[in-house]
Amino acid sequence: MSKCVGVVNELLVETFNDILQIEHKALKEGILKDLSITEVHTIDAIGMYEYRTMTEVSQDLKITLGTLTTAVSKLLKKGYVDRKRGEEDRRSVMIALTRKGKLAYRIHDKFHSHMVHATIDVLNEEEEEVLIKSLEKLNNFFKEKYKLEG
Repeated sequence: MSKCVGVVNELLVETFNDILQIEHKALKEGILKDLSITEVHTIDAIGMYEYRTMTEVSQDLKITLGTLTTAVSKLLKKGYVDRKRGEEDRRSVMIALTRKGKLAYRIHDKFHSHMVHATIDVLNEEEEEVLIKSLEKLNNFFKEKYKLEG
């Protein structure tokens, strides 16, 4: 194994683990301490502005409707999500963020924004282009290799 392969492997694993730990720590120490990372990502998928169907959100998260139903029920009890029946199709269930949910969304979005800016603000234009091309190739590899969508 070449030195490059070992270094890249170590950096990818370490970066992935660090992001998860930082995100977890930020949640536990912040005002969102009653949320898990999975719940925050569910809030992120629901989005800020309009009611969405449970089906749409479960497809975006690539989880089953049953798994999303469990997550939404918890978020409902915690006051982050509102749920109602569809107006056109009473069988569909619509969900949206409450004010508290929108605050959680903005806090999580700000966390990601800080992370991205900390990464790219120290790069020149050429380095940014190399980073983008490299991440696109890595992303495409995982999607093709593991049959991921989106």
